[in-house]
Amino acid sequence: MYDDTLFSTLYPRDGQPAAAPWRLALVTILQFAENLPDRQAAEAVRSRIDWKYLLGLELTDPGFDYSVLCEFRARLVSGDATDLLLDRLLHVLKEKGVLKDRGRQRTDSTHIVAAVRDLSRLELVGTTLLHALNSLVVVVPDWLKHTVPSAWSQRYNQRWEEYRLPKTEAERLALCTQVGQDGFFLLSALYAPDAPNWLRHVPAVETLRHVWVQNFYTDDSGVSWRRAGNIPPAAEAICSPFDVEARYSIKRQTEWVGYKVHLTEMCDPDAPHLIVHVMTTAATKQDSEMAHEVHKALAGKELLPQEHLLDQGYSDSHILMQAHDVYGIDMVMPMRADTSWQAQRSPAYSLEHFHIDWEAQQITCPQGKTSASWVEGQDKQGHPRYEVMFNTSDCAPCPARNLCTHSKRQRRKLTIRHHHEHTLLQAARAQQHTDDFRSRYAARAGIEGTISQTVVALEMRRARYRGAHKTHLQHIATATASNIKRLVNWWNGVPFAKTKQSRFSAVMTA
Repeated sequence: MYDDTLFSTLYPRDGQPAAAPWRLALVTILQFAENLPDRQAAEAVRSRIDWKYLLGLELTDPGFDYSVLCEFRARLVSGDATDLLLDRLLHVLKEKGVLKDRGRQRTDSTHIVAAVRDLSRLELVGTTLLHALNSLVVVVPDWLKHTVPSAWSQRYNQRWEEYRLPKTEAERLALCTQVGQDGFFLLSALYAPDAPNWLRHVPAVETLRHVWVQNFYTDDSGVSWRRAGNIPPAAEAICSPFDVEARYSIKRQTEWVGYKVHLTEMCDPDAPHLIVHVMTTAATKQDSEMAHEVHKALAGKELLPQEHLLDQGYSDSHILMQAHDVYGIDMVMPMRADTSWQAQRSPAYSLEHFHIDWEAQQITCPQGKTSASWVEGQDKQGHPRYEVMFNTSDCAPCPARNLCTHSKRQRRKLTIRHHHEHTLLQAARAQQHTDDFRSRYAARAGIEGTISQTVVALEMRRARYRGAHKTHLQHIATATASNIKRLVNWWNGVPFAKTKQSRFSAVMTA
């Protein structure tokens, strides 16, 4: 599956790697398939006959030090080659005819918990300052000792834990202010003209500066703690100094700090259900923003589906149109319903009650009145929209005005998409209420089993490493390990697992 030439760009031209890169790639996948840390994976290479057979090693081969695996992962990340483990497997399978494009695929996402502990804002600022001090004492111990007050050795001598912190609001605010002053004092010293310039680029110092901007501000009264309404959005807020890319997010009843992973797999009934694409994103990234990125990546792999099954979280009329027009993909997913109050209250007049004349750029209302203006604009994402207004003279005396608008201007305003996008959206909304749609969409549920396998059996829920790139490498290796397990089952004739049911239900339906 792998050979050393695939990884040649990750190594210098001079010298020879301590271990063959192709073997390290296989060991990396095996350790994720069996949930082994580096030490145990290296021990398995040394002691297990089945691993030695697969890796082409003599029985007396002593193996390698476990640190080689960490170095290999670092080379993959720094060389932007994390996807190579999965893409190479897919390439081989495609050459052998196991994988084909223009089949049926399904995609879903799940949350990933970062390898950091949850911190309150007070814990965050204290931990960030302590992290910066611990980092600086390694690189400039003498400068730090002569710069910061000696009293800090007592204030920042142990890890910041919530149970050690004050309980009353006044005491916590006083401690926040003190920590804020200390942080600004250190930053002022670091950015002073006589301080070494390179100190400002130490990662822990950069993190300290960002965290202080997000949690404190200075004015004539001194250092102040930012309150709700004056803090950055979750997509920007740093939650831990040890993983500055992890973000806080909430989905229904689930709250977490970390990332989100999107898995796309083949689901044709006559082929193995293999994961063909993995995408790791920030926890705050919306699913609807990812569908186009998935299609773009699949096009690069020449593995575009003919039919793509997704849940409502991915639904967006612009993505629906783009997938149809650019990639020729039929997206099978329930579209979000019209959220206007008119659509929620029958017999109010929603958009579907109006007749649109696209050529004349005019809309006729249920009472027979025509629109007065038709203006092209854009939505928040920059997609084109039309804003259509009716005359006040028509709407104000209308006997059905309460069924149409509650506007203080006493006239109806409609926002509609472009003709082609509007037509596709209306057709999709009508299609999702048919038996044919329900039958096709039922296959999407299988992706939940894939997520369960990777999360439960392969322990993907919690990140092993810190940082988005390293976390993505974990997801790639996990997906590759899952594919190998599925290929073995496919070639051995193991049937697809069926949806589990309770013992009671099994007895009653027997």
